[in-house]
Amino acid sequence: MKSHPGTVLHVTAADRGGTLAAFLRARLERASWSQVQKLVRGRHVLIHGNICTDVARRLKEGEVVKVLDAAAPKLPGATDIHVVHLDDDVVVVNKPPGVTTTRHHEELSWPARRKQLQPTLEELVPEAIAVHQAGRRGATKPRRRPQPVRAVHRIDRETSGLVVFARNVPASRILAEQFRLHTTERRYLAIVVGRVGTGTIRTQFVRDRGDGRRGSTEEGDGKLAVTHVAPVEHFGDAYTLVECRLETGRTHQIRIHMAETGHMVCGERVYTQSRRGAPKDESRAPRVMLHAADLGFVHPVSGVELRFTSPLPADIRKVLADLRKRFPT
Repeated sequence: MKSHPGTVLHVTAADRGGTLAAFLRARLERASWSQVQKLVRGRHVLIHGNICTDVARRLKEGEVVKVLDAAAPKLPGATDIHVVHLDDDVVVVNKPPGVTTTRHHEELSWPARRKQLQPTLEELVPEAIAVHQAGRRGATKPRRRPQPVRAVHRIDRETSGLVVFARNVPASRILAEQFRLHTTERRYLAIVVGRVGTGTIRTQFVRDRGDGRRGSTEEGDGKLAVTHVAPVEHFGDAYTLVECRLETGRTHQIRIHMAETGHMVCGERVYTQSRRGAPKDESRAPRVMLHAADLGFVHPVSGVELRFTSPLPADIRKVLADLRKRFPT
């Protein structure tokens, strides 16, 4: 089989319903069935960023399949989740990249062998709480696993940063309403291609913009998506570190808005440049360079306004350091 390190493949309408094994055999040059099975079972294949070891998994149109050069690293654990704030009603955590916030609804009914092996943030947080509490008491290990938490919002698998979970039903309802009404404060930092100025992006989002992916429409029948953008640091005309403040919270909003304006987020593989002549991403970013840096909401019980800040993670700082060397001011 010819080597295809880092190959990214898009599932088309013609591929829909086929197995992962058949898809890879057709797309990878001179690949045998045994070689494809070895790739999949050896943790070399991602679907929408999640490891998949099921060669019989049926594919959907619009899914992104990536073949890794090396086997994916070990699964994240509770010790990789940093608890920023904890009380009886809410927990705020700093999510590392590479973890899905919640499990897809349809996956909940699948047998264990067909589920993604990687645990979700929602599944890891209870154990992270136990580790956090044990550390505060000076215990060597948690006494017991806390009750499950309840997701009230999500950030993408490759996005790092702040996420809040409710710890009981009343808190869940109140927090979910805040996110529904867009009264929360959310500030993201992203490295994007090109030179970006201050402005507001306002479009109508639809689930399918015509190519099976989410995006903006000019028909006026979508949901309003508003992103306020401001530059933090320029790297010549090649790249910009921007802050994005969400007025609304649509799925993949920042990634879509930046790509549609010709300034896609570095490391993006799904929402790539849609404009002719748009600058290319040559940053060598290992993942989508997007970080949930600030999160503010009203506590569901006390009514106190809370705000939390998360510093940029090491992988984003490394890309920034490289850009500063390549594009000195």
